[in-house]
Amino acid sequence: METPVYNMKGEKTGTINLPDGIFGLPWNAALVKQVVEAGRANRRMGTAHTKDRGEVSGGGKKPWKQKGTGRARHGSIRSPLWVGGGVTHGPRHERVFEEKVNKRMRRKALFVSLSGKASSGEIVVIEDFAFPEARTKQASLLFRALSAGGVEHIGAKKGTALVALCAHDTAAIRTLRNLPHVESCEVRNITAEDVLGAKYLVLPKPSLSFFESLQASSK
Repeated sequence: METPVYNMKGEKTGTINLPDGIFGLPWNAALVKQVVEAGRANRRMGTAHTKDRGEVSGGGKKPWKQKGTGRARHGSIRSPLWVGGGVTHGPRHERVFEEKVNKRMRRKALFVSLSGKASSGEIVVIEDFAFPEARTKQASLLFRALSAGGVEHIGAKKGTALVALCAHDTAAIRTLRNLPHVESCEVRNITAEDVLGAKYLVLPKPSLSFFESLQASSK
């Protein structure tokens, strides 16, 4: 699959062939859904916890005698019927939300997500992606130029962008972080959920070699 390559001025400098084994796979909604939902479940802390009637303090004595008062029968003031009593059927911290997803599934879901972006023309490859200074204005000018050059609304509300950096780049991170509709991450940490969470995926050209090495290691 062929896609344009841009420079840091937002100008088209040529094209590049994306590997079909990574960017040319058919869409697999069931796989992507399973992997994304498992990732979300695995991030759940499970810290919500309510106390039942045996865990709240007080209530050791029967509030009044069983008969003869004209009032309803009660055995404890910490019954779920009372204010300050235990909670019935509330969330408990014993519940574990973790779901197992093997490495091959995660990798395949990532490649399928990348293929979906590529088929929609939502992958933007940039040559020599670097900012000499950590200034937001430089990134803003880049996305404006890309938008004017045919990548519609990139960096705006209708065209949110995720930049997959080749490695930890402090200048690039600081340059991009103040743009409200642009996120950045290291390409080695990218997931299918990250790819699908933005309209455009911006890939510095060297980042493509990471996906190729990932594909080679999965064979």
